[in-house]
Amino acid sequence: MNSATFLIWVRETGFLIASSVFIMGLTIRFFEIFMLGKKKDLSEPKGCAMRGGFKTIFTRFLPQDSNTFQRSYFIIIAGYVFHIGLLVALFLLVPHIELIRSALGFGWVGLPTPVVDFLTVLSLISMLALLWHRLTNPVLKMISDAGDYTAWILTFLPLLTGYLAYHHLFFDYTWLLAFHILSAELLMIMLPFTKLMHTFTIFVSRFYGGAISGHKGVQV
Repeated sequence: MNSATFLIWVRETGFLIASSVFIMGLTIRFFEIFMLGKKKDLSEPKGCAMRGGFKTIFTRFLPQDSNTFQRSYFIIIAGYVFHIGLLVALFLLVPHIELIRSALGFGWVGLPTPVVDFLTVLSLISMLALLWHRLTNPVLKMISDAGDYTAWILTFLPLLTGYLAYHHLFFDYTWLLAFHILSAELLMIMLPFTKLMHTFTIFVSRFYGGAISGHKGVQV
């Protein structure tokens, strides 16, 4: 199989497989979550559960107290840099926007390529720094398992291969582009079944916790 044939396969058959597994996987996982159910709260509401739920989704993006930041400032800063760079590369790179436009019929304005490049490189460096911290910190190393490293690899490869392919670096462009698409498809396939599922469940869990506090009238 040459590079052109492989590229066609990952763009067509591979994408169809990845999309199908991704959608079915998310459906199954959310079905499992919502089927757990919860007991009806018969207490008198002292606040608005809905407002508390939505508020918590956004307020929890930042550390809730200075002590938390002081104890974990490296992880917090590196984590924010990594996530921001990843989101920018995914949703604000012009080729990705055009791909979304061709699939959904609408798009938006992207950022200049140098800005996306800068944030992508920062994201890659942050991920390497976080990996090194995990490998050298005795506590983190002890509690880390195969799922943590799998999630890291699945997230790192699309960023790295995408950057190399976009700038035609080191290897044949067609192979790079094919491996970039394949790495993104592997991420799609594995996301519902690994710790990367928190990409979606984090909003559900935050809303649930905030709604309970809002119902009780607790400030969130």
